Amino acid sequence: MVRYALIGYGKVSHVHAKALGEAKDSKLVAVWGRDAQKAEQFAKVWNIQAFTDMKRMIAEAQVDAVIITTPHPLHKQHAIEALKGGAHVLVEKPMALTVADCQAMVDCARQEKKKLAVVSQRRWFPATKRIHQAIADGKIGKAMIGQVTMLGWRDKEYYNSDPWRGKWDKEGGGVLINQAPHQLDLLHWFLGPVKEVYAQWDNVNHPYIEVEDTVVGTVRFTSGAIASILVSNSQKPGIYAKVHVHGSNGFSTGVQTDGGAMFIAGRSGITEPPYNDLWTVEGEQQMLETWKQEDTAFFKTIDAVSYFFRLQHEDFTQAIINDTTPTSSGEEGMETVKLIEGMYISGRTGKAVRY
Repeated sequence: MVRYALIGYGKVSHVHAKALGEAKDSKLVAVWGRDAQKAEQFAKVWNIQAFTDMKRMIAEAQVDAVIITTPHPLHKQHAIEALKGGAHVLVEKPMALTVADCQAMVDCARQEKKKLAVVSQRRWFPATKRIHQAIADGKIGKAMIGQVTMLGWRDKEYYNSDPWRGKWDKEGGGVLINQAPHQLDLLHWFLGPVKEVYAQWDNVNHPYIEVEDTVVGTVRFTSGAIASILVSNSQKPGIYAKVHVHGSNGFSTGVQTDGGAMFIAGRSGITEPPYNDLWTVEGEQQMLETWKQEDTAFFKTIDAVSYFFRLQHEDFTQAIINDTTPTSSGEEGMETVKLIEGMYISGRTGKAVRY
């Protein structure tokens, strides 16, 4: 049994708490936060202990692993503190604000001989797993072209819901660092490590926030693959998020990861099932409708929010128990941040960023 603690008590922490309660070989025992009263309130809901001292919590509550859900600029600090305190770390997306911060977290985990991974629960969608397996099996030849499109909307109420939203110093950015990491994670999961990034970004129709609401970028991967990225919080009314991969043999695969209303942790659910929306692999074209029916039926049998978090937790738990590498390791989380950091720097300088 792996004993978990949550670092942070915000909206998404409740989602993680529910999922941990359903996960095998896992038990939530504590929560840490700087505000003692808020920590106690959260602890009371989930019948766990509350702490304001992380090192003391890890020792006294016998914590094996923590899940970090604090605002993005604090991820590095909290991860390193937990690692040095003796806990394995699963950190919410994005892993950190910069590649240098990610590298410091990876180096600390290696030094402390602890596991480090990043929350990337969309990797467990049946539709995304099909694409990853098809690429591994060579069904599209070599994956050579990628596309990420995410058009959604965030209103003023959303940005007012937490004091850190929409500010460079507290959130680290806008749509790119908050809403897009899941699709960016899938892109490099399919195409490999990042080599070069170029982008332009702007605030199209959110004058009440500091950060960008729209980004257009291009990427070159070390594999030789290239990709285009379009992500925006400026388009109403809901969300349209897709990741497509095209191969050297002319065959294509794709997934709509999100549709319907935009998911907001702790405030709304997932309204439409993820499904494969593109599949031209020879002999399998007819499977699109079958898979969509299967995935839709399965979606109706689960809590689509907590279920995929639970699979992520179980993967991390088994990595701890069996001393294996978790599916979305710290090194892979750093690839997502290469895309994010690279696009921010490129948008400011007008130049491509190479890694």
